[in-house]
Amino acid sequence: MRLSTVILPVRRWSEGGRDQWLRAEELGFHAAYTYDHLSWRSFRDGPWFGALPTLTAAAAVTDRLRLGTLVTSPNFRHPVTLAKELISLDDVSGGRVTLGIGAGGTGFDATALGQEPWTPRERADRFGEFVPLLDRLLTEDAVSSEGDFYTAHEARNIPGCVQRPRLPFAVAATGPRGMRLAARYGQAWVTTGDPKLYEDGTPEQSVDAVRGQLDRLADACAGIGRDAAELDRILLTGFTPDRTDPLRSVDAFVDFAGRHAALGIDELVIHWPIPDSDFAADQAVFEKIAVEVPAQLG
Repeated sequence: MRLSTVILPVRRWSEGGRDQWLRAEELGFHAAYTYDHLSWRSFRDGPWFGALPTLTAAAAVTDRLRLGTLVTSPNFRHPVTLAKELISLDDVSGGRVTLGIGAGGTGFDATALGQEPWTPRERADRFGEFVPLLDRLLTEDAVSSEGDFYTAHEARNIPGCVQRPRLPFAVAATGPRGMRLAARYGQAWVTTGDPKLYEDGTPEQSVDAVRGQLDRLADACAGIGRDAAELDRILLTGFTPDRTDPLRSVDAFVDFAGRHAALGIDELVIHWPIPDSDFAADQAVFEKIAVEVPAQLG
């Protein structure tokens, strides 16, 4: 099992932001991701920087660490401009980028451009058009396409990605349409567990829910003749009923990780601690987990 982290873009680069990404590489994390939002929940009235510029800066100061978004969505992105930025980021990083991508939600991003929030069906419809077009834009030199939501007119993306045929997609999905997109276009699948269990569920119920999601992913893959084992399976932690409890000690985290490894999860992503927030945790314990747990899990 791989262990990764997610670093929220809440610190100025010159005031500790740079140091976090360097430290993530020093600690041996497989990857460091960041949220691709314009703002997020309780952080809305504080500092929040752009995901892709932050990742570009991180790419320039690291050598081995994979970098990515968890997750990008159509809420304020267009496939044509996003593809150009991703190709540039992949080039700067030397081919170390993974695009986490999802349908988006109803948070601040959903209305920041002045639109009404999309319904779940509208988000699914847009996502179903967004992902295939982005796939083409990242793999073809020139693309023209006219859809219900997104249009590309002779969009050029030369020389393309360093990673071939393109940088990997980690598709966040729980519903049937999203699962089919993950099966067809994903190199990885992402879950945060079942949000319905966050407040009142139990850790055991959460594990059962993730098991069910994995079963549905396997069905979606079987439906197109793809082996589900070809996809990496990523759990972004912090949104299951146990929340930050696994970060209280190395033993607690090993237990948490073991239960999910048994399901088939092969990458766990833990939030870099942020004091006085939902992601508060002991930095020393966090770093001890980063160093000691991968060797214990094998």
